[in-house]
Amino acid sequence: MSVTAQTVWNSCLEFIKDNIQPQAYKTWFEPIVAVKLTDNALSIQVPSKFFYEWLEEHYVKILKVSLTKELGEKAKLVYIIKMENTYGNKQPFTEKIPSSNRSAMKSQEVDVPLNNKSPELRNPFVIPGIRNVKIESQLNPNYSFENFLEGDSNRLARSAGLAVASKPGGTSFNPLLIFGGVGLGKTHLAHAIGVDIKDKYPEKTVLYISAEKFTQQYIDSVKKNNRNDFIHFYQIIDVLIIDDVQFLSGKTGTQDVFFHIFNHLHQNGKQVILTSDKAPVDMQDIEQRLLSRFKWGLSAELQTPDFETRVSILKNKLYRDGVDMPDDIIEYVAKNIKSNVRELEGAIISLIAQSSFNKKEITIDLARIIVEKFVKNTKREVSIDYIQKVVSDYFQMDIDTLQSKTRKRHIVQARQLAMFFAKKFTKASLASIGSQIGKRDHATVLHACKTVDNLSTTDKQFRKYVEDITKKLSV
Repeated sequence: MSVTAQTVWNSCLEFIKDNIQPQAYKTWFEPIVAVKLTDNALSIQVPSKFFYEWLEEHYVKILKVSLTKELGEKAKLVYIIKMENTYGNKQPFTEKIPSSNRSAMKSQEVDVPLNNKSPELRNPFVIPGIRNVKIESQLNPNYSFENFLEGDSNRLARSAGLAVASKPGGTSFNPLLIFGGVGLGKTHLAHAIGVDIKDKYPEKTVLYISAEKFTQQYIDSVKKNNRNDFIHFYQIIDVLIIDDVQFLSGKTGTQDVFFHIFNHLHQNGKQVILTSDKAPVDMQDIEQRLLSRFKWGLSAELQTPDFETRVSILKNKLYRDGVDMPDDIIEYVAKNIKSNVRELEGAIISLIAQSSFNKKEITIDLARIIVEKFVKNTKREVSIDYIQKVVSDYFQMDIDTLQSKTRKRHIVQARQLAMFFAKKFTKASLASIGSQIGKRDHATVLHACKTVDNLSTTDKQFRKYVEDITKKLSV
């Protein structure tokens, strides 16, 4: 049997496969292509410089042993790196690098000189020049499930998060998309899942990154002509958490690269976790093929917490901070600040600060002053309940009538207006708006919004309704 590059490499792979973890073999050795065998030098093609650096850092000994077994003590290994020229040259180019270990495998030949005299690692989270390929998770350990309190507003998302943390990549919640308005705990929950996975599976590579930073890294990789390295880096992650994925809106290049990364991770059983301020159905300027993938798993909404959950959140925070506060004051704050968790905690921090700085006792009067200032200085997010009240009052009907099943024209129009303004003034999903306004589905809300848009341009009286209610809601 004639000895070829492929037969030598197949024999090496059999040895390597028996001596390393199956996942490591799949990630680092399956993508390698044997190119040619010249005397005792085997040339192998790898996808990127990052890939080459990783092999040299972690697998050079096993490569040496396997190749020496096949080709003898004078064995040499040459890496061919297939690079993609992102500056408009359609032809890919290659760079050949000899193995760097000072053993019998060392090769003195470099067919194409490197562009960089000191090639840097392509891990976007490593400072160039520092030879450290350890991938830090970028997770905040303070964001845990323990301090993410469960309530009706977040039960589905929290339960799904716990399921994913127990079996990353092994549930039907892949991807898990957590969405909701500002300050409701999307980032907290995403970190909590990552922290729990790292705790249960220390060997897994978990990475949290904002969509904004991901985009910037991609732009940098294009500028530096190492787009392949960027892609490969993200393809080796076991659990990828991308925060504020709606930031990819309109960025076609970043969406394209994320599409390929997502496909690779999903096909290889890796877990993807995304957060967004809106549901996939409400996202604008995101490619359809990407949106369809967001819908493959579970989209779980975080809603505004109810009164009981707000009280629990405040009590938990005070307990963690070692602060005692009377129940009536906690309940007063929870009753008056409803918009989101961030503002709720901000108000209690302000109350504690005022009390300690001015050496005043925390009283209901002090709480009233703080809450009034806080509410006044915080941009009010109009709630769906408030919108329904304003619309009902305007048409002189009660909310039960607005939400009823009746098909009377003036009631249907009032209901459609309530849905239209809920979509305009809140960050709630269409499904959430529908469920709160008469238990309708998202298609009904979509139809209502289109009807209001059409009637506003064709019906003078209807346009006046829209203008009047807009003024009331904008006060």
